[in-house]
Amino acid sequence: MIKKVDHIAVLVPDLEEARRFWVDALGLELERVESVPEEAVDIAFLPVGDSEIELLQPTDLESGVAKYLAKKGAGMHHLCFEVDDIEATLARLRAANVPLITETAKVGSSGKKYAFVHPKGTGGVLVELYELV
Repeated sequence: MIKKVDHIAVLVPDLEEARRFWVDALGLELERVESVPEEAVDIAFLPVGDSEIELLQPTDLESGVAKYLAKKGAGMHHLCFEVDDIEATLARLRAANVPLITETAKVGSSGKKYAFVHPKGTGGVLVELYELV
């Protein structure tokens, strides 16, 4: 079951430049910036109510995120839902023949389980699923 929208991720070429709009002009609070080597990104976390905006900056020009930025440009990268049981959600998606990028949930540095659903099965939106553990 989907519990909430956890975050909306926006891909940017430069975190400092992006912060001029999101923090300085719009007024969102910058909670923290975190480096995530396994995904080859730096992430700025901007809380908004029970959700957050994540600004993603690639750190490796050969990473999938950097290639996506080069091909599609800056903008919304993915929508993330918090789910109560990620394995059950992935099984339900498999049963519905929805293509997955991540067949088995991974565990991030924060202890969250996560997986990605391919945009081919969602109407063009990259969807991430999170389960808090």
